[in-house]
Amino acid sequence: MIEYGVNRIGKNVQFFEPVTLGFPSRDYIGKKEHPGVIIGDNAIIRSGTILYADVRAGDGFSTGHNVLVREKTTIGSNVSIGTGVIIEGHCTIGDHVSLQSMVYIPTNSELGNHVFIGPNAVLTNDKYPPHGGKNLTGPTIHDHASVGANSTILPGVKVGEGALVAAGSIVTKDVPPFSLAIGSPARIKPLPDGAVPK
Repeated sequence: MIEYGVNRIGKNVQFFEPVTLGFPSRDYIGKKEHPGVIIGDNAIIRSGTILYADVRAGDGFSTGHNVLVREKTTIGSNVSIGTGVIIEGHCTIGDHVSLQSMVYIPTNSELGNHVFIGPNAVLTNDKYPPHGGKNLTGPTIHDHASVGANSTILPGVKVGEGALVAAGSIVTKDVPPFSLAIGSPARIKPLPDGAVPK
């Protein structure tokens, strides 16, 4: 294991090498005593995972292979991050969240509790790339919302509580709570029978 900074690891944490903890952000390059990562109890960190400085993860945290979590990201308890996921930093992720393989979460995004994001889904934070400047705003995915595989969520979009984004959709506007966003661009429809979260 490669460690930078000062890392705090809970009990019963399993590491499968190679793993990098506390990788220095730009502010910490060249410094030895900078804050590292905090990981709660009963975590599983698989090979290829890189966790930057100032990453905080709760109990029951797990990663697939080749996961990257950038600086100043806070992750709740019982969060599963799939293989190849990239979280670009300055993000907040709640409890009981599942990010499937190859999900991309940009800087300044917020995910609530019990959120599911399917494989290859992409959240964005720059309305006019590559010149978005200082006001990069990622999406907000509220509690119990689900985002289907290969979906794209545009900057600043809010996906409401219990909402569902259908696979392959491109979401350009806010999705009301307990509704379905489907298509490209996504249209809002009622949730199908059986899709209402409990």
